[in-house]
Formats: sequence, C-alpha cells, structure tokens
Amino acid sequence: MTDDLLETVTTAVHEAAKRLPSIDVKPATAEALMAALRANDDAVTDVLRPALTAALPGSGWNTDEHGSGPMSDGDWWVVDPVGGNLNAVYGMPDWNIGVSLVREGRPALAVVHAPVPGETFTAVAGHGAHANHVPMKVSGKSDLAVALAGTGQAKPDRDPAHAARVGEAVAAMMRHALYVRVSVPVSHQLTQVAAGRMDLHWQFDNLRSHIAPVLIAREAGATVTDLDGKPWEITSDGYLAAAPGLHAEALDILRSGR
Repeated sequence: MTDDLLETVTTAVHEAAKRLPSIDVKPATAEALMAALRANDDAVTDVLRPALTAALPGSGWNTDEHGSGPMSDGDWWVVDPVGGNLNAVYGMPDWNIGVSLVREGRPALAVVHAPVPGETFTAVAGHGAHANHVPMKVSGKSDLAVALAGTGQAKPDRDPAHAARVGEAVAAMMRHALYVRVSVPVSHQLTQVAAGRMDLHWQFDNLRSHIAPVLIAREAGATVTDLDGKPWEITSDGYLAAAPGLHAEALDILRSGR
C-alpha cells in the first residue's frame, strides 16, 4: 500500500466534503428531508467514485452503508458518503465522509474526514493511525469508572426486541462507566476512541460503513473483538472497540447485561 494512494484518497475526500449542497437546511417534511439526504450522498459519490476507481484500476465500488457480511475477492472501495448525514442537514457538527479499501476481504486502508472540526483520520493496515498526519494512540485507562463509553443505533430499527437490547446494554454500561454517549455517526465515536478522547465503543450491528473507523481504532491500538471475544472481522455480527485496559471488563458487561 503506497503513501501515494492514501494521499489520493485523502485529497478526493476533502474535495467531496466541499460539494455538499444540503448543510444546515433544516427540512420540515419527510419528503424534503429525504431529498436533502440523497443530494448530499450523490454529491459525494459523484466526486469519489471516478477519483478512487481511477486511482486503483479494476477495483469495485460499494456504497451500501447498511450492508453486512462477506465481500467478494479483489479490491473494493467501501464508501459511507456522509456519515451522520442527518446531522449535516440539520446543522449539527458531527458528520464526516468515510472511505475504506477492502482487499481480499480484509480492510487495508481507511480515511474518515470530519470537515467541521477540520480533522482527517487515516490508517493503513499494519502501519498505525493518524489524525492530520499526527500518530494516534488509544487511551491508557484501566478503570472503567472513569471511562467515556459510547454506542449508537447505526442501522434504524424499530423492532421492540432490538430496541430493548440496545437500551439494556446502555443501562448496564451506565452502571459502571463514567459516561455513556448514544449518538451517530458511529465513525465519529470510533475515531474519538482512536484519538484517546473516548475509551470504548460497541455495536450490535457490524455494517460496511464501520470498516474505515474500526480499522482506524484498531491501528491506534484499540482491542477490537466481536461480542464473543473473537478478533473482529468484516463478517462479525457486532463488536467492541476499547482501550486494552478496559476491553475485558466492558465485554463482560455487554455479555451479561448486568
């Protein structure tokens, strides 16, 4: 993996961020909201797709941000056009653009750009993670009582059983951690874990839009496993990304719901 490819992706993502037509428009109807969300996604895709596929001839393209499961062999660009798109449309700062390169079913490269704070998080598998070119390292905490934890319902789901599971896990973690943040985008929380600002993040879904920020967190030193404690894969059902000193206790809480 070359530095030139990472630089090409980063440049394209920065350019795409300038093209969003629907920032702080505050639509009042469902129809207007959906139109604004689509406009933002389309604007980013129109910049990224030609730039990235040209940078890696023969590569595939995937923007199914809520997709999951295995991916075909070869090189695939997996793009979350606007993580936290709803936040962007309503003028909130927590939104970003995320790109990962999946090579033979494994994450190889990641870029997550957050335009409002002006931060770009990058990682190449086996070579660490950076924020604005500065190396990142996860939190050194070992006491969950002073930990900042987080989750969020990345995939909309009104199923009562799913909602109950999420709520029970939040309540369980609140009994042990200092603070629990429930918000989207997932990519925002995971990059904060990578930067050592938050200490852990968990999800009951493992979606393709998570690949880039999970790789960034892992390359910054987070312990990332599925909820059975096995190493995270893009096919895992869910995951926990945590500072190494907190992972075992947090995983036990999520398993038991205590």
